[in-house]
Amino acid sequence: MTKFDEATQAIRVDETTYDVCLDPGYAIGGPLNGGYLMAVVLRAVVDSSPFEHPVSTTVQFLRSPAAGPARVRVEQLKAGKTAAFTRATLVQNDVAQIAALVTTATLHDAEPTYADESGYVMPRPEDCVRLPDPKPESGMTLNAQLDLLFDPPTIGWLSGRPTGRPESRAYFRMAETQDPDPYVLALAVDALPPVVFSTGARGWAPTVDLTWHLRALPAPGWLTLIGGGRLVSGGWFDEEVEVRDSQGRLVAQARQLARVGRG
Repeated sequence: MTKFDEATQAIRVDETTYDVCLDPGYAIGGPLNGGYLMAVVLRAVVDSSPFEHPVSTTVQFLRSPAAGPARVRVEQLKAGKTAAFTRATLVQNDVAQIAALVTTATLHDAEPTYADESGYVMPRPEDCVRLPDPKPESGMTLNAQLDLLFDPPTIGWLSGRPTGRPESRAYFRMAETQDPDPYVLALAVDALPPVVFSTGARGWAPTVDLTWHLRALPAPGWLTLIGGGRLVSGGWFDEEVEVRDSQGRLVAQARQLARVGRG
């Protein structure tokens, strides 16, 4: 079991309740990363489902839970022959923190009828760069859990040269050796710096609502994250992330609505 597996494990209490312990190692300057929190919730949902994979997840981030003990409460809405539907709530101190609707199914390796191979072509990993290590007092503990190699233009904001377009692109893998799985993908779809940084915004950009789809089980190796946005307006922005595995296959898609960072 890897550190990430331990940090996201859900221990069954009864048919509708799971104990979890939110790990402080996945913080982004104080709040815990939304992708990490989704992975925790999905562990409980999949365990309670007759199917193996979380193929569609919609999460509303009601509050920002603290590191420490919490519970996931699951409610089975319907289970059919090919998919099941579950409502899940992450609760801390008897207060709902995250609400999720999850569809589970069982994916199999199958040759796609059609696959869009177009899209942005990333530079080679050796031509990409890492972000500087955050200062210990920053509370950015998430960085130590990930290995991210960024397409250089998309982190121009770090040196005062944002591109002016909402975008972020990087190669992704866990810092501890681990083949990507659906829970790693849940983390990956929310692992990039907010795309709005490339428009000149800074500060914590809290996600309000995020939906992501698991399209295929990823091959071992680096994942490629391609993030972009369509509109930044009135203190809100959208972010879309496409995830491809080491074989170039589309394995996950995500879209979120978030607040522009304050700070």
